[in-house]
Amino acid sequence: MTDGSVIIVGAGHGGYQVAASLRQSGFAGRVCLINDEAHLPYQRPPLSKAYIKGSAGPESLMFRPEKFFTDQKIELIAGRATSIDRAGRKVHLASGDTLDYGHLVLATGARNRLLDLPNANLTDVKYLRILDESEALRKIIPSKTRVVVIGAGFIGLEFASTARIKGLEVDVLELAPRVMARAVTAEVSEYFQERHREAGIRIHLGVQATSIEAEGGKVTGVSLSDGRHLPADLVVVGVGVLPNIELAAEAGLPVASGIIVDEYLLTSDPNISAVGDCALFASPRFGGSLRLESVQNATDHARCVAARLTGERKVYDGQPWFWSDQGDDKLQIAGLTTGYDRVVLRGDPTKKAFSAFCYRGDKLLGIESINRAGDHMFGRRLLGMDRSLAPDKAADETFDLKSALA
Repeated sequence: MTDGSVIIVGAGHGGYQVAASLRQSGFAGRVCLINDEAHLPYQRPPLSKAYIKGSAGPESLMFRPEKFFTDQKIELIAGRATSIDRAGRKVHLASGDTLDYGHLVLATGARNRLLDLPNANLTDVKYLRILDESEALRKIIPSKTRVVVIGAGFIGLEFASTARIKGLEVDVLELAPRVMARAVTAEVSEYFQERHREAGIRIHLGVQATSIEAEGGKVTGVSLSDGRHLPADLVVVGVGVLPNIELAAEAGLPVASGIIVDEYLLTSDPNISAVGDCALFASPRFGGSLRLESVQNATDHARCVAARLTGERKVYDGQPWFWSDQGDDKLQIAGLTTGYDRVVLRGDPTKKAFSAFCYRGDKLLGIESINRAGDHMFGRRLLGMDRSLAPDKAADETFDLKSALA
C-alpha cells in the first residue's frame, strides 16, 4: 500500500477511474486529479456521435457531478503538469504550483495527429477528440452544407454518419484500400463501406488529400492525390493520435510508442505508474508489449493500479474489447485479431447482423460483431477464459454458443 498522496496527471477515463477506485478501495490519503480541460471529467465516446446529434449540454457527458468529487475528497486541480521531479517526488504545474506525491499516475492520454497540408490551420478545419472540439462542430454544422472527412477509421466514420444524419453532403477520404483497415477484417470493412454508401456518403479509397483549398480564409474544398477536387465548406480530420509521452520522457522514464510499463503498469520508477492510451504495457496474455486505445483498456488499467496502491498487487491481464456506433449499426470487437489467417462468418450480412470469428489456424483470436451483442458477450467470456471454439461450430448457427462456456 502506498504512503502519502496519489497524484494523477490526466482526467480522462483512466485518470478518473484511478481516483474513483482508490476511494472505493478505502484509500484514505490525499488524491489529486490534474485536469487540463475546463470541464469536469467526462465520457469521450459520445463526442463523435450522440453529443453532436443531440441538444443536451456538456453536463450530460460528465462521469459524476462536482458534488461527487467534493464528497469523495478527490481534489480537481485545474491546469497542466509541466515537469516531474522524481528525486523530490514533486509534480510542477504551469501555474507555478507544485504537488508532492507518494505515488504518481500518468494518465496523459493521446492527442490528435495533425494534418500537415496547406491551409490545415484554417478555422473550418476541425478535429474531434475532446469536448471543446465536439462542441465547436455541433455549433458549426447547421451553417455548413458539405464536409470532407479525412480518415476512415472509427472516429472519421462515426462523424461521417452523424454529419449525414444532420443533412450534410459527406465525402470520406482514406489512403488504405478499405475503411477501418487496421482495425477490422475485410468482411466487416466491406459491410460498413456499403452501409455508408447506402446512406449517401461518398467514400474515396486509395487516395489522400494534397491540399485544402480556400478563398478569403474560408475552406472551399480539398484537392486529392489523383487530381480530383472535392468541394467543401468544412473539413474534419481523423488520421489517428499520438500518445502524450513527453512529460515522462523529460523526467527520464523509458518511452517508445508509449510510456513503457511492466505487467503491473509500473514504470522503471517504482513510484510512478502509467495507464490508458499513453501506456505501452507488458502483456502476459498476448506476449510482448501493447498500447491500446480504448475505454476498456483505460478503465481496467486504472482499477489494476488502484488495487495495487491499496494492497492488492496483481498482474494486468485484461481482455481487450472495443466498439463503434455508425449510423444504425453497432460494431463490437472482443479480443485482438492481429495475425488472423482465417475468418468464419456467423449470421448473414445481408440481414445486417453477423459476426466475423477470426482465427490463426484453429485458435480463436477475436470476434467482430455487427448488431449481434450476444456473440460479442460470448466472445468476451470465452476469450477471458483463454478458451477457443472450433471454426465449424462458429459457422453453424444451430450450435448453441452458451454450451461452449460450460
